[in-house]
This record gives sequence, C-alpha cells and structure tokens, in this order.
Amino acid sequence: MNLNGSRVLLTGAAGGIGSAIAEQLAAKGARLALLGRTAAELNRLSELLSAEHPAAEVHVVAVDLLDAAAREHAVAQASGLLGGIDLLINCAGLMSFRPFADEDPEVLERIVQLNLVAPMRLIRQVLPAMLARGSGRIVNVGSTFGSIGFAWFAAYSASKFGLRGLSESLRRELEGSGVGVTYVAPRAVKTPLNTDAVYRMARATKMPMDDPSWVAQRTIAAIEKDAKDVYLGFPEKFFARLNSFVPRVVDGGLRKQNAVMAPFARDH
Repeated sequence: MNLNGSRVLLTGAAGGIGSAIAEQLAAKGARLALLGRTAAELNRLSELLSAEHPAAEVHVVAVDLLDAAAREHAVAQASGLLGGIDLLINCAGLMSFRPFADEDPEVLERIVQLNLVAPMRLIRQVLPAMLARGSGRIVNVGSTFGSIGFAWFAAYSASKFGLRGLSESLRRELEGSGVGVTYVAPRAVKTPLNTDAVYRMARATKMPMDDPSWVAQRTIAAIEKDAKDVYLGFPEKFFARLNSFVPRVVDGGLRKQNAVMAPFARDH
C-alpha cells in the first residue's frame, strides 16, 4: 500500500505505539485522523507532527470508543474530514495484569469491549465504503498474547486471541475484494499501558520489551508490503507458532516463569 496521500483513521493515537505510528505515517505523507480519549493529548501530538512535518494533514477527534453513539459519530466525522478512509488502524487497547479470580468484572468488560468489540464495530462502519471502491486495508494491532495465553493476563490474552481470529476470518472473507487485512503482533512494548507491577515483573523474568518506535517501523513496513500477519520479536514469534502446534510443550516452558510472575500479579 502506498501511504503517500492515503487517508488514515488511527485509534489509540496518543498512546505509545499509536503516537509512534502517527509520526511515521506523517513522514510518509499520509493524511491522518487521530482518535483518542483525551483532546489535550491529541492536540499535543498534532502540534508535534505539524512542527516536524509542516505539510502533514492532521485532524484530531476525541472520543470514548466504548460509547457506541460517540464512536459512530467520530468515525463519520473523521471520514468527512478526510473525504473517506483508505486505511483503518485499530491500535487502542486496555490491559490488566492480575489473578483472574481478583479481576474487577467491569474491567473484564472494558477489556473485551475496547480490544475486540470496538475494532469489530469500527471495521463494520468503514468496510462498506472500502468494498464499494474495491480498495482499502484494515490493520489490527494485536499481541503475542493473542497466540500464547499468558497466566495473569487472562482477559487481555482472550481479547487478543479474539482479535487475531477476527483478522484471520475477515482476511479470508475479503479475498479478491481489493480490501486487505493485516494483523500485527508485538511482544511486550515499553508504553504507559504497563503498570509499575508489569515493569517490575519484566525485570524479574528478564522479559524483553521493545521500543514503540521499533514496533511502529515494523507495522508501517507490514502495511506497505500488504502483509497478512506479522509477529515481532524473537523468540516470542517462534513460541507463538509453536503454541499453535504443541501447546502443552509451551505449558512446561512457561511454568517456571509463571511462578516468578505470580507475586507481581498480586501486588495491587
């Protein structure tokens, strides 16, 4: 996909990965509609992008993606500002690191709604116009946790498993339509999404954590190559593949790590 002049709707734009993707899209000459919860954060990002890329076209739309009516209005507004949407990047997300038995039921609902249902609804809203044009791309930012169910991240893993399944199903359904689907699965990334407990656990387990700009670079490259799915980081991408064939082997490989993680998951 040629990003120069493409009309992009990016959710979670003010987040760690989202803002890095926005910067690289602006550098490529894409026209941007940035969605996020907080207008002030989006405006700061817009000002930064405009300063670094004076020719960039950047629009900001503050919206709570869990508010169905507001979400639909925001997408319609973004489409109107851009004159249509060529590329939807679902990057907004929510994570929780704690024992499932202790999880707040409302948090469970929000995780599934934001990580899975909102992307489904966003795709459903933009897809008819893409199909009518015979072109477009959907990009879902998932996670290694969408291929390997990690202890203490049960709700997050479940939502990302769902997003991976959605991407795979939709890709097959849309074959030959001119509309493509890309699923990007980073491993752990250094973003504000992580709590202090997550960072302390990562140090204790020597869990690798990538920089958002590196993840953004790989995501942009995947879009430009019309890639179907991209798994980032080794050995995580190897274990993601292995888990699909012999999950019980991965059970054993993670058993010791799970025991180290447990005290941090309970530290809330």
